[in-house]
This record gives sequence, structure tokens and C-alpha cells, in this order.
Amino acid sequence: MLIKAKARARCERCTRPLAHCLCGLIANLPSRTRVLLIQHPDEVKHALNTARLVALGLQNAQLLVAETIENIERYIQQPGYRACVLFPGEQAQELSAYQDNQQPLLLIVPDGTWRKARKILHCNPLLATLPRVTLTSGLSSRYRLRKAPDAQALATVEAVTYALAELEPELDFSPLLRPFEALIEGQIAAMGTEVYQRNH
Repeated sequence: MLIKAKARARCERCTRPLAHCLCGLIANLPSRTRVLLIQHPDEVKHALNTARLVALGLQNAQLLVAETIENIERYIQQPGYRACVLFPGEQAQELSAYQDNQQPLLLIVPDGTWRKARKILHCNPLLATLPRVTLTSGLSSRYRLRKAPDAQALATVEAVTYALAELEPELDFSPLLRPFEALIEGQIAAMGTEVYQRNH
């Protein structure tokens, strides 16, 4: 008879197994920019789930988990903010152009694989009416465990950290990356240095 293994207890806040809880590394940073993360439901159980790390580490951030969001207007039409979508495209303008803008940005960040992020944009037509912004070219990811389809592909927490650094250069947002880096080091340790070096 097969006995089902008991699920490991998890931290309710960071959702990591209790033995690998990241809460002690998660920052609590203020920002002028508001960040709205729209996460594809398939990403929730992903081992990294860096969108959640952003939502926990930034005071002015919100995480929505859905492919299609009902009444999305109430999240986008925030008084005092100018909404834009952080996603590459032909019409996308580099964020550096907004650095000295008097009105703070509401930065909408689709979270998922490229295909799933595009699905979020497709399922929420209002997002297509907003300005599209992108990061400065030449940035590279610290995620060393998976070969990205694009050399400049970034994890969500990296993209948000770089974006905020461009928009608010007077502040240090690098602490947002601490739990992400710990996750990577933990995964490398779990596979063993020899296996990692052989495959990466």
C-alpha cells in the first residue's frame, strides 16, 4: 500500500518550507513609485515566485493573482499616479525618460513566462491602452540556474529592482534582491557544486 508523504510545513508569509523561510531577508522599503504585480496563476507554486518577494519587500506594492482581472480599472486608476506597463515592445519607451517626471508612476508588471505574461496583457485589454515602458538595455540576470530565452531576460524581482533604481536613484532598492539571491544559492547547494558546475 502506498502511503502519501506528508506535505512540508510552510511559512504563511513567504510560502517557503519553514526550514528555508526567507522572511528574515525580506526588506520593507518605501518607494514613490507604486508597483502593481499581476501574476499568472501558474506561477504561484513556482519555486522562486519572485513577484511575491517584491510584494512583501515593498511598502507601495500590490500583488494580484489572476489571468483576467475583473474591474481592473479600480487598480489602475489610482489618484496621483500615471499608469504604465513594464513590458518590452516596439512602442516601449525606456524608463529613464520618466526619471524626473513630477507625477509618480504606477508600474504594472505582468509576472509569468513570456507567453503567460502576454496572455495577461491579452486578457486585460485596458492594459494595451497604457504606455509601455522598458528597462535600459544591457542588464543581465543573476539567475544562474536556467538558461533564459533572451540574454536580457530578468526575474520579476530583478526587473522591478532595476526599474526602481532608474526612477528613484536616490534610494537603494538592492535589498529587494537578498531573498532572491538566497533562493539561488540554496538551489545550487541542494544540487551540489559538482552537478551545478557540470550543467551550468
